[in-house]
Amino acid sequence: MAAQVDVLVVGAGPSGLALGIDLARRGVDALVVERADGLFPGSRGKGLQPRTMEVFDDLGVLDAIREAGGTYPVGMIWRDGRRVGEHRMSDPPEETEGVPYGEPWMVPQWRTQEILLARLEELGGRVAFRREAVGLVPDADGVTVRFADGADVRARYAVAADGGRSTVRRALGVGMTGEAVDPLPALVADVRLTGLDRDNWHFFPGGGGGEGGDLLMALCPLAGTEDFQLVARFPEGTAVDPSPDGVRDLVAARSHLRREDVTDVRWASDFRPRAALADRFREGRVLLVGDAAHIHPPAGGQGLNTSVQDAYNLGWKLGAVLRDGAPASLLDTYEEERRPVAADVLRLSTSVHRGETRRGGATRQLGLGYRTSSLTEETRRTPGPVRAGDRAPDATMGGVRLFDAFRGPHWTLLTAGADLARTYGTGVFLIRPDGYVGWAGESAEGLAAYTARVGVGDAYRTLG
Repeated sequence: MAAQVDVLVVGAGPSGLALGIDLARRGVDALVVERADGLFPGSRGKGLQPRTMEVFDDLGVLDAIREAGGTYPVGMIWRDGRRVGEHRMSDPPEETEGVPYGEPWMVPQWRTQEILLARLEELGGRVAFRREAVGLVPDADGVTVRFADGADVRARYAVAADGGRSTVRRALGVGMTGEAVDPLPALVADVRLTGLDRDNWHFFPGGGGGEGGDLLMALCPLAGTEDFQLVARFPEGTAVDPSPDGVRDLVAARSHLRREDVTDVRWASDFRPRAALADRFREGRVLLVGDAAHIHPPAGGQGLNTSVQDAYNLGWKLGAVLRDGAPASLLDTYEEERRPVAADVLRLSTSVHRGETRRGGATRQLGLGYRTSSLTEETRRTPGPVRAGDRAPDATMGGVRLFDAFRGPHWTLLTAGADLARTYGTGVFLIRPDGYVGWAGESAEGLAAYTARVGVGDAYRTLG
């Protein structure tokens, strides 16, 4: 007999772990499996955008994330062993009451995943490592996932969080449409070295006509560690050498540092920047999140963040269907809402990679929303600054911080008067568990019909 769970999450990357946390706090019987022996060891997705920081606040990991990281350092450009100027990586954020975490936060991906795993285990969840999914058999009532060790798992729903080469997506026959966004191969590595300060992100321009030169090498100090993240581009057709010797040769060739200044190469990988989008995010009782659904070029720090927000959108919907009696059709809104967002973010990250768009307001992901979703109802004749489908901003009402009131796996009914007029406008707002406005009205008229349709009933907290 196959082991049975409500939800099987295949892949323990950021999206799989975030989804595991959200399901665990909702009392959903979920299992996260990972084919590797442990968590991903590299710094790859090191930038956490403000919207993701809000998600992490709700999931209960923000304090650990803030302790583990820091703000982005100012870029320093080097030529011939001399500092020749500073380079700001992004436009400064605007300070507003509604945005408590305005700047991107830098944490190496391996550390973010350690924090997420610790939170999952704190909530009673776990990751089963060395479990390689090799196929699946879906049917009308669930999914049987086949594993290399022969110990199959039966789940009511399965989630593919197993990366860009997703075994689950391929087994489903779901295609992925994409393009190379850069003809030049690249290398990313985590190194320890001497000879550079940790106050700056160090850029070593190479030849070519792009920003900083097409053959740029960069060394970024990773907050909370002794490591630097190295990123470098190579001429088209180069066979990139990610070995420790290859990395040391690269640093010596592209900078004033010597081979022996690189004291340790902790992780390295070659890659080619690519953008791709899965044709579907749902196939019956199997749903796709993260890199299994969309692959981003690294510029702009969009991939990990979009992946975590996939999980945040899906988690409350699975919980509502499996634990709260919501209609199964609620899960249709996952693809409806997240696939257009992923497509928009892919266009943005590709534009940033090509130097057409600067990092700033758009890359912080605070403006993403679901105004056109079938879950969204705006009934006011004259909406204010916040409409149904928008992210619900932070504010203080009657001495209560809204994000404190929203925190947790519940809906919140907010009645906004004059004290919130500048931030929200006035009216009644039903805030979804993922922090977006589901319904907005001038009064509560029509609210009951909406909650009945979505499956909320009167299971929400009231504020104001």
